[in-house]
Amino acid sequence: MSAPAASPQRPASETVARDAEDSRQEAFSARHLFALILSTLVLGVLVGAVAGCLGKLLGVFEGLMLGYHETGGSSIAWNSGALRRFLSVSVGGLVVAIAWYFLRNKTTRVPSVAKAVKGARLPWWQTLVHDVLQIFYVGSGGSIGREVAPREAGSMLSQYWWEKVGLKIGLRRSDLPLFTAAGAGAGFAGVYISPLAGAFFGIEMLLGQTSFEVVGVCLGMSSISTLVGGMIMGTHPYYSVGHENFPVAGVIIALILAPLAGFVGGWFRWLTSRVNKKMITDKRILFALPLTAVLTGAIAAFFPQIMGNGRALAQSAMNVPFEFLDKLSLSGWLAVLGLLGLAALKMAVTLLTIRAGASGGTLTPAISIGACMGAALGVIAQMVAPGFIPVWQCAMIGAVAVLASAQKAPLMATAMIIEISHLPVSLIAPFGIAVGGALAISRIVVEGRKAKTLK
Repeated sequence: MSAPAASPQRPASETVARDAEDSRQEAFSARHLFALILSTLVLGVLVGAVAGCLGKLLGVFEGLMLGYHETGGSSIAWNSGALRRFLSVSVGGLVVAIAWYFLRNKTTRVPSVAKAVKGARLPWWQTLVHDVLQIFYVGSGGSIGREVAPREAGSMLSQYWWEKVGLKIGLRRSDLPLFTAAGAGAGFAGVYISPLAGAFFGIEMLLGQTSFEVVGVCLGMSSISTLVGGMIMGTHPYYSVGHENFPVAGVIIALILAPLAGFVGGWFRWLTSRVNKKMITDKRILFALPLTAVLTGAIAAFFPQIMGNGRALAQSAMNVPFEFLDKLSLSGWLAVLGLLGLAALKMAVTLLTIRAGASGGTLTPAISIGACMGAALGVIAQMVAPGFIPVWQCAMIGAVAVLASAQKAPLMATAMIIEISHLPVSLIAPFGIAVGGALAISRIVVEGRKAKTLK
């Protein structure tokens, strides 16, 4: 048997060249890793500081327009008076309508974060003005979410860092989408003090990737932003709720709420998409948005729960007292009708506000709608079987289910509700059941609407 042929020897010059190339690649990888780490640290601090300042700015505008400051224990502007609530939203709507008209038609338009991740550039001063206008309108009582503002600011800062500094220290051109998405998530985390939700927002909703770099940058930047934002705004729970462990009854509530929340969340997502596409941005905004603000103010004069980003309505649903509920009492059924009516009002006014030209988010409005649905079921449960499950726990299950189905983001929604409310881990089972079932139903709703639209 012949011996195997020896492998051909490479020339010494070729070996040296390959070794040198390998060394250059290793050095480049080390430099890139250093750039990723440094950029994550610096942007985490910067984005967290801006997010915290935007959070504080909301309180300034609330004090200026309504004479109160929103907290978990005092989230409804009852003491402002009906007339002041009406005037606050009406004046706020007029101011932002004029400002947004000029911003969108006379300067470089601010793209969405989703478009920025795909390559659109966020102009710095237009983005900052755009974000302040969003915070101002929420602070004056406009029915829209405030979470888009810190996300846009975070993405804008990340883009400028990548361009001015990042490329010089070793970032690659392919890193721009990653840092744009991570900056948005960090802005989210810094204003709501929710690092996992911010990271999942970038990973799950914007990038759809789970590589080492994506997870590391998104989670690292959101965590640092949360620390900085917490130093500015504090780390108290966003929603003030109980601390009891979730009983097994929570699973039954989740099974009932899942299809209902999925249906409502799916419709809310589809309608939000429709009104965003038809949002008024031309001269008509000078009439449409002020009129919508007047309508919002008129409703808020009697039902201040619908004002703002939805925190007031969600908190009122979580705080529904159940001690007064007798079995199938009239007061209980009135509470159920009131909760469902406020949820419908919040959805309608929010959609109308977006259609009329206001920019902002829909996360906290979705939470408020779901909380009202869950609380309504909780009231019924208390009337049928007193002590079955606390109403606030039902509200939380409804909130996470509607949020997940409305945003098509189960991980972000679950992490957000847990983090901003400081909830116990015993909720994982009912949350998982509610979110999974709601997502399935919402997909059927959205796909069905798309099919009918195409026809």
